[in-house]
Amino acid sequence: MTEAPVAGEKVAFDGAGVRLVGDRWPAVGGASQGTVLLLHGGGQTRHSWFRTAATLASRGWNSIALDSRGHGDSDWAPDGDYSIGALVADLAAVVAALGERPVLVGASMGGMTSLVGQGERGDLARALVLVDIVPKIEAAGVARITAFMRAHPDGFGSIEEVAEAVRAYNPHRTRPSSPEGLRKNVRLREDGRWYWHWDPAFLRISDEPTREASYERARAAAARVRVPTVVVRGEQSDIVSDDGVAELLGLIPGSRYVDVSATGHMVAGDDNDVFTRRVLEFLTEVTDG
Repeated sequence: MTEAPVAGEKVAFDGAGVRLVGDRWPAVGGASQGTVLLLHGGGQTRHSWFRTAATLASRGWNSIALDSRGHGDSDWAPDGDYSIGALVADLAAVVAALGERPVLVGASMGGMTSLVGQGERGDLARALVLVDIVPKIEAAGVARITAFMRAHPDGFGSIEEVAEAVRAYNPHRTRPSSPEGLRKNVRLREDGRWYWHWDPAFLRISDEPTREASYERARAAAARVRVPTVVVRGEQSDIVSDDGVAELLGLIPGSRYVDVSATGHMVAGDDNDVFTRRVLEFLTEVTDG
């Protein structure tokens, strides 16, 4: 896929009591085909979407990548509320500000937010792209992610140490020529150490059994979704199983799924070109349908 420019213009939205920061890429060329709103996974930032968003814009879609509350440049929740209810409320506020129903592309936590929000409200999405997330998620995979996120409470001494931690978590991913791109995922504090670019309180959720949402809530929401939906699963994912995909397909009429080979849970980061191609194929179906 042809490399697209990655610079977007910074934008901000009022969420449910927090300010949310994003980047916007206007559609290139003639009339826009609509808006795509990209929501990252837990512990990530909007920067994980930049190549995909820029490519979608080059194909005629207004694209917005958003930092979730407590992540990146968005506000930390003053009350420490990072529940699925708070995330859905933020999403509803952003959609209202857009004045149109976007295609929601959500990875992991962002996908669960999209699924639950659309299922429970029914008015948020034109279509759903669920990136390696379904209601039934695998406990072992969740435990591995949680262990990674909790592993360095005292931060890192250098960007190289950050890169090594990421490499240990994703050993199958091609090693980048330079670790400098990771600067967008960490922040340098007064003690001279680098810390992840999210609120540590994000890991202290007590009102739900998982960070994303309870299985029962997610399953009930999925059963009410009536917009075009695709699951883009990492072929090597330890979060989404065949059984989880099969259940989702049975819950949402007309939904489908695609695997991206040689990728894990971080599908877009593992093979961005193939991932973006799959999204564009789905968007073509949405606009033609």
